[in-house]
Amino acid sequence: MNKPIIYCDNQSITQIDIRVLEAMRPFFLQYYANPQSVYEMGSRSKEALENARTAVASLINAEVREIVFTSCGTESNNLALKGIAQALKGKGNHIIISQIEHFSITNSAKKLESEGFEIDYVGVDREGFINEAELKSLLRKDTILVSLQYANPEIGAIQNIKKLAGIVKENSTAVFHSDGVGAVGVLPIDVKQLPIDALSFSSSSIYGPRGAAALFVKKGCPLIPQIDGGVQEGRKRAGTENLPSIFGFGTTCTFLKDEIDINSLRTSKLRNTLITKLPTLIPHIYLNGPSNLNSRLPGNVNFSIEFVEGEALFLMLDAKGIIAASGSACAAKDLKLSQVLKAIGVDVAVAQGSLIFTLSKYNTDDEINYILEVLPQIVEQLRAMSPLYSYFQKTGKRKEAGPGTDFSDSHDHENENED
Repeated sequence: MNKPIIYCDNQSITQIDIRVLEAMRPFFLQYYANPQSVYEMGSRSKEALENARTAVASLINAEVREIVFTSCGTESNNLALKGIAQALKGKGNHIIISQIEHFSITNSAKKLESEGFEIDYVGVDREGFINEAELKSLLRKDTILVSLQYANPEIGAIQNIKKLAGIVKENSTAVFHSDGVGAVGVLPIDVKQLPIDALSFSSSSIYGPRGAAALFVKKGCPLIPQIDGGVQEGRKRAGTENLPSIFGFGTTCTFLKDEIDINSLRTSKLRNTLITKLPTLIPHIYLNGPSNLNSRLPGNVNFSIEFVEGEALFLMLDAKGIIAASGSACAAKDLKLSQVLKAIGVDVAVAQGSLIFTLSKYNTDDEINYILEVLPQIVEQLRAMSPLYSYFQKTGKRKEAGPGTDFSDSHDHENENED
């Protein structure tokens, strides 16, 4: 009997919408000419490229010329952080990012630091929300760029970007960028209503194909290209355009304009079922991220399960056909504590049992019920083999698991999300 495949790692990548796949097909077999070519076939490709740009711009209410196509969210973030910082180097060298940014932001910041820029990391609270007072205190006359993630795909925290960007604009002359890969296409976003200068987002996060993403760059925002070459993308990003994927990106944006609310309601319902029922089935399980579900991404579920070894948990889930995640997709093979869980203060040892389900419009009630049936059984099996759990059952105390871990009784996980 074949095991079911229940895909709940949509923070990593989403299944492509079949309507998008069909729309892309002609650009592999019929309209495959280079959009920069001057002959008729190339002109048709150019027209398709610009139609896609219009659709992508429309999703966030941007001007068409404010959209720069890239290959992925990581490239968009690299282009934004490095391109803007380098363009503004003559005005200052101070940059602010948060402690829970994606690695494409944090590693870009480290690269800029090696070039002489100064980086400050603004902190977050226990639920992942940026400390507004600290942000304001970090702003300086030489602050040229602030980059704060719109929504964190790991713990689901949706930032109040309008307020945060407002703080930056009221107290500095810095450019404001946001990594919107986890938010655009999931939440309704109107860049004309936000005091932001740049926004990254990606096709593969919103039921589109891989190989296409975008950077919104507000008119007048300075940007130095990071790829040298030709005249593509208004000279902001050189290289032959990936027309099939870009057209697919535009197609998924067209659908999402009318479907964001429907998708959100669907995934929120499934999310709420897991968040409500799992703690009634599994003891010593702690929700990470916002307790107010209105401030949480609609498909995000993140728990830490105590007295469970994370790697074994995921192998056993996978054996049952349940695909989940721990930490960000780019850190899946790194056994170190997730930087996001560390930033919100989760104990090192407890965080080893962190479990993330990120749901999509393709998940079903039956799949959620299957997870609710299987996961408690797996946790019970693993705890039966755990000497730490055995010690806890006998003594009621959490035993030190080794250097650097903290099972102190003073840390009350069960109440950490209560306001």
